[in-house]
Amino acid sequence: MVKQERAARTRRALIQAAAEVFAEEGFVHASLSTISKRAGVSNGALHFHFANKRMLAEAVEAEAAETLRRITEVAWASQSNSLQRVVDATHELMGILAQDIVVRSGFELAADIARRTESPLRRQWQHWVEDALRRAERSGTLAEGVSWMDGAGVIVAATTGFEVLGGSDASWLSRQNITRFWEILLPRLADRQGLEALMCAGSRPPTAAL
Repeated sequence: MVKQERAARTRRALIQAAAEVFAEEGFVHASLSTISKRAGVSNGALHFHFANKRMLAEAVEAEAAETLRRITEVAWASQSNSLQRVVDATHELMGILAQDIVVRSGFELAADIARRTESPLRRQWQHWVEDALRRAERSGTLAEGVSWMDGAGVIVAATTGFEVLGGSDASWLSRQNITRFWEILLPRLADRQGLEALMCAGSRPPTAAL
């Protein structure tokens, strides 16, 4: 049990260090020796857990994807209104991107064309938003003339923009900015009768971590 716990800590330290180095240097320029040094482990210990840099990047993305899954699950369970679910999940995701280097690095790796691989992270977010907007349309909570596809497209494009811009300037990810985005979008997106019940600042207080 002690060995298993030590191995789990080492693996976690390597993922954290890899996320930091990938964020600072990019996937191509990041070296395994730099990552192992940052994690405080030997190169041999790194190779025991990860055969190569590609596997480390996949582990970073997998951990970010798990955090994203938890964010969307919490939003879904805590709200019955699909639009409020998307508002809440957006606030939580942007807050986590500002705080958590593993999540931020996971999304940055998704956009790194040098890896020549399609990341599930952004697709995971897109599919969840699309599903929420489809449900909103079926329940009659979208404004007349607005389709779920159009609404989802705008939300995904905007949140991807916040994510990318936030990589170099975290103020883009602030709760104030995301609230303002929803204050502008929701009056066009939501049915007038249900608009007053929607909270642009989110229905839940921000959490430090999930």
